[in-house]
Amino acid sequence: MSDVARAARLLRTAYETRTPVAPLRGNLLPVGDVDTAYRVQQEQVAQWEAAGRRRVGAKIGLTSSAVQRAFGVYQPDFGVLFADMAVPDGTEIDTGRLLQPRVEAEVAFVLGADLPFPQVTPADVIRATDYVLPAIEIVDSRIAGWDISIVDTVADNASAGLFVLGNQPRSLSDVDLRLAGMVLEHAGEPLSVGAGAACLGNPVHAVAWLAQTLAGTGTPLAAGDLVLSGALGPMVPVTAGATYEARISGMGSVRACFSPEETA
Repeated sequence: MSDVARAARLLRTAYETRTPVAPLRGNLLPVGDVDTAYRVQQEQVAQWEAAGRRRVGAKIGLTSSAVQRAFGVYQPDFGVLFADMAVPDGTEIDTGRLLQPRVEAEVAFVLGADLPFPQVTPADVIRATDYVLPAIEIVDSRIAGWDISIVDTVADNASAGLFVLGNQPRSLSDVDLRLAGMVLEHAGEPLSVGAGAACLGNPVHAVAWLAQTLAGTGTPLAAGDLVLSGALGPMVPVTAGATYEARISGMGSVRACFSPEETA
């Protein structure tokens, strides 16, 4: 069995058993080898799809310049979204489904047209977007203690966990995403603040990067795809029993509600 297959099996076992594993970098995967990390991700995705999980889109990570510097990389990363990751707004999330969850507020794009071009412009993204929604991504690392590098998170499907979407779609013509302010709060206390400009300068730019990258891999974004475009502010560790509400100016709000530990 190859190291790629071993890494994919370890991560899938961690996902299924809710038991984190040691970092992969420097062990099964070479330090800094992002291409090999994506091969691990692709192997897991193929296995999940064979098991019946339905792919619904993609998520973008590492969209903040500060986070990129911390990882020593200068481009975002991406992972795959599946239908069973979606949680309705305000519905209680079983905290026991997750290992070490954190939440972050994002803008979700729903596409109304394909983006198959090898070179995608922001104008292409604007034209292809059906609507946008406020979103909370629940990121969750299968690597113990969140001791991750770019290699670990890419292999681990970009630390994807669950996601919650708001229920009031907005046209891109109705909101200036670059200037849209965000606050993520619990019990009225702001825990994370930011704006669209924190996401590669504008979430539209992040989606353009993803569309171009995926077109280059032969798996382009298509009409109906959902894209989580990247965090607008710092992510926040989850406390069992807590409710987190994200408000994005011009877009409304969305809530992620977690069960108490004793009922998880």
